[in-house]
Amino acid sequence: MAAVPAAARPLAAIKQDGTLRVGLTGDYAPYSLRMPDGSIKGADVTMAGELAKALGVKVEIVPTTWKTLKEDLLSDRYDVAMGGVTVTPDRAAAGEFSVPVLTDGKRPIVRCGDKNRFVSIKDIDKPEVRVVVNPGGTNQRFADANFPHASVRVFPDNRAIFKEVAEGRADVMVTDGTEVDYQSRLSAGVLCPAAVPDVFNKNDKAFWMTRDPALKAAVDGWLAKTLKSGAYSAALAKAAE
Repeated sequence: MAAVPAAARPLAAIKQDGTLRVGLTGDYAPYSLRMPDGSIKGADVTMAGELAKALGVKVEIVPTTWKTLKEDLLSDRYDVAMGGVTVTPDRAAAGEFSVPVLTDGKRPIVRCGDKNRFVSIKDIDKPEVRVVVNPGGTNQRFADANFPHASVRVFPDNRAIFKEVAEGRADVMVTDGTEVDYQSRLSAGVLCPAAVPDVFNKNDKAFWMTRDPALKAAVDGWLAKTLKSGAYSAALAKAAE
């Protein structure tokens, strides 16, 4: 019972209020990325607007962080979290997940000259290897669990973290494949996906919401149509351009 938000709004309250509050970290492209002018863009920004429209309400984007994502849900700061949220048992105990939007997995991103050097967890988990990781999410959990011998440094800004690798202050970051591919394209040949034979793990991504059967049914119903139509894939592809 302690894991259930005490003041969580059911779908009826959301509709009565006329606003769907969507939590986004704004630091995880191509899902959501806050720009220098304060605006936010990305596939799940688009999806947040489409979901609100389907529910007949307007959307309010609520800033959150990976470190405070669970706390913000439990304190009723937002109704639904989007933006590349990985399904984990502890999160599932605190709120309700939608049907998965996609399946991803952890892979290393490195300087292109090192793409054949770091192709396994064993290659990375060495004292001389500098691993950089953003705080509070599944990337940090993965690093803590798999790199006990490497030099792991927590870097607070996920929007700037890839510069740490690109500019030689770190050797490796391990994150979800979607972000690896996006940042590699963005870096114009400076950063590359490591030539791993497969992802290090597999995980589902979904929308995470307050525990209300009516809200879950509405989100899942809308999402099933959105996935079937290809609209979600199209939004991801556009955001990655």
